[in-house]
Amino acid sequence: MPEIQGYSQHMRQVSTTVAAARDAIRRHPWWSDSVLALILTVIAVGSTVVSRTRYGFAVPVLAAIVTLFTTVPIALRRYQPLGVLAVTVIAETALLIFRPGAGAPLGVIVALYTVAAYCDRRVSIRAAALAALPITVAVIVNNGPHTGQVIPELAVFAIAWLLGDNIRTRRAYLAELEARAARLEREREDKADRAVVEERARIARELHDVIAHNVSVMVVQAAAGEDVFDEDPGKAREALAAVASTGRAALTELRRLLGVIRAEDDRGTPAYAPQPGIERIGDLVGQVRETGLPVELSVLGEARPLPEGVGLCAYRIVQEALTNTLKHADASAAHVQLRYIADALELQVLDDGHGATPLNGETGGQGLIGMRERVTLFGGELTAGPRSDRGYEVRARLPLEETKP
Repeated sequence: MPEIQGYSQHMRQVSTTVAAARDAIRRHPWWSDSVLALILTVIAVGSTVVSRTRYGFAVPVLAAIVTLFTTVPIALRRYQPLGVLAVTVIAETALLIFRPGAGAPLGVIVALYTVAAYCDRRVSIRAAALAALPITVAVIVNNGPHTGQVIPELAVFAIAWLLGDNIRTRRAYLAELEARAARLEREREDKADRAVVEERARIARELHDVIAHNVSVMVVQAAAGEDVFDEDPGKAREALAAVASTGRAALTELRRLLGVIRAEDDRGTPAYAPQPGIERIGDLVGQVRETGLPVELSVLGEARPLPEGVGLCAYRIVQEALTNTLKHADASAAHVQLRYIADALELQVLDDGHGATPLNGETGGQGLIGMRERVTLFGGELTAGPRSDRGYEVRARLPLEETKP
């Protein structure tokens, strides 16, 4: 066992070293190209020595210098591909004409591959044609009337060009995929941002309606208190107390309203009727039952009056969770639980569906985005996700704060 662990650790270190070396080569291509140029130079010099032995003539210094021009420029192949190809072709042509028995034009092959890999296809085709012409003439001059060597030379050039063009095409395809992925990611983020803004605007409109309703109640209570102020002081006090309580609630909702973005209603006419609250959750559950989905509602703890904004938030969370259960979960039953504790209201909506697609930010109702925005507005917590066995679960905790003037 220790030997296996040691071997695994050694392999991880080797893999890390290889990855680091590959990353360094990508960041500094000049080093790898310099090594390639050095290898090609050694091969070219070796070919020159072999040709001297085979053909029995001395190798002049000028030929050795020209040989260097066929390989040394490869070190700059990724920075000046066309220039490197031109230099290597000229040098190789000179060698083929003036030195019989020259070896394979390795420098030209690598340079042509580089041009096909890093330049536009039309440019690389022209470059390949211009490079093949002098090489072909040089081979014919070198071999005299026997021109059978031309076809293998051109075939090698064609293979090098095809390999380079294939690499260029693949690189362009991968770059397009990366650009498309980045574009889709930006679109997804923009869509999520728009969904958040729209949801905040909708929440703000609903809170606006709550505040408008509270102010309307305050006006009615104040008017009633004024009417009975002399005849029945007790009722007047009750009216003033109701005005004070409703005013504190309105101030609380107003503070929440200022925390979200106010957007214009598309219809231009705000609705001043009070929005549904937690007391309407029973009716909501009944409506869902009528669709054919058995829903159980349980209330734990002692129910008590809630701020209208919190009640509206609780209603919308249950509504959105049950809607997504109907649309996406393919569930056979659901359970809604309301739990009153000392300082908070806890909600839980469970179903036994597959839970694969509900509550995502890309559905028509913005799903989880809307829930999260509502809960965040009231300083609460929200969790939503698949259950361990089967189904989906939504949990929310809404703090209950005492309203203050």
